[in-house]
Amino acid sequence: MKIKSFAMLSFLFIVNTVSAQSIFEKWPTLKTFHEVMSQTFHPVEEGDFGPLKSRSLELFQKAEALLKNDIPEEYRTNAILSAAERLQLKSKSLHKLVLAKASDEDLVKSLTELHNIFHEIVGLCSEEKN
Repeated sequence: MKIKSFAMLSFLFIVNTVSAQSIFEKWPTLKTFHEVMSQTFHPVEEGDFGPLKSRSLELFQKAEALLKNDIPEEYRTNAILSAAERLQLKSKSLHKLVLAKASDEDLVKSLTELHNIFHEIVGLCSEEKN
């Protein structure tokens, strides 16, 4: 994916910020994942892969924690649980790419897919609120 895709995804995130804040208050583990995602994703937008490469294991561990820790009852839907499982699998795959010293292009693609799954979860949580 190109940087334009990153910019568009970032814009969509900003649009959803208000609803995400209340989701993060109810689901702190998702907030913790988002913090690491943000601190790795945004540097990649600028061409800096260092944070991603040094924190890919942490990103995987935070995704793994989403399914291990309490998920608020209102977010325990099949769609959200399925997306959280895909988030965990994609973060593990991304970490393996980092360990294998994959190309920056492959890392961007994988990270973008992971980012999209995260936003899918936030969107699904927003739908559950309504």
